[in-house]
Amino acid sequence: MINDNILTLMTFVPLIGAVLILFLPQNYNKSVKILSLIFTAIPLLLCINIYSNFNTSTSNMQFVEHYEWIKSFNIEYFMGIDGLSVSMVLLTALLSFICIIASWNIDKAIKGYFSLFLLLETGMLGTFCALDFFLFFIFWEVMLLPMYFLIGIWGGPRREYAAIKFFLYTLFGSVLILLSMLAFYFYNGQHTFNMLIIMKNSATYLKSFQIAVFIALFIGFAIKVPVFPFHTWLPDAHVEAPTAISVILAGILLKNGDLWYD
Repeated sequence: MINDNILTLMTFVPLIGAVLILFLPQNYNKSVKILSLIFTAIPLLLCINIYSNFNTSTSNMQFVEHYEWIKSFNIEYFMGIDGLSVSMVLLTALLSFICIIASWNIDKAIKGYFSLFLLLETGMLGTFCALDFFLFFIFWEVMLLPMYFLIGIWGGPRREYAAIKFFLYTLFGSVLILLSMLAFYFYNGQHTFNMLIIMKNSATYLKSFQIAVFIALFIGFAIKVPVFPFHTWLPDAHVEAPTAISVILAGILLKNGDLWYD
């Protein structure tokens, strides 16, 4: 059944669209835009199906997909959503669809813009669904790199400055998240990136370890929220980003940090 792998399908359909766009001839601008609209509409329809079939009477993870991935490091392909993330997934799919329509007036490097946008959607959806810390980190980085180029190439007069500032801040935050992820992996006796197991075993961690990891994760995600004094990248990014990308930045990307911060 489609519901058995609906999160994977929803997450990677935009990536398939991005690849198809790259194979289109350079002057097929209208086809690029229509194809982008189709490949953002499909995740939206799948999200509506997920939302309508979501069981609100339980706090358990739903639509779970759990497979071995890199066995030697105990890394899993683990996807699932709960009552909080299901709303964020729906918001992501809805805003992505709307922002593709809002991007219809883009007339510069059209193939590059729309393929990067679809790649960005894959990263955003993946971060809200991933339950393996290693998988989450991959989606996190996939989400950040397209945003750097979307601001730096299609932004306003000071786009390069805004994009580099965004990149440096988020790179620093990513390093802290990566270190925290590795700390959990090596500190945990099971050597796992499984977030549910990490949370389950949290009561056994030394207080000093908890404080150190909390500070690292707090700063890493506070940059993304953004929280003072890590907020100075945001005004430049918002002002210089194209309109649709500014909407994505405010409506979804900041929620990635806010969701984890909460």
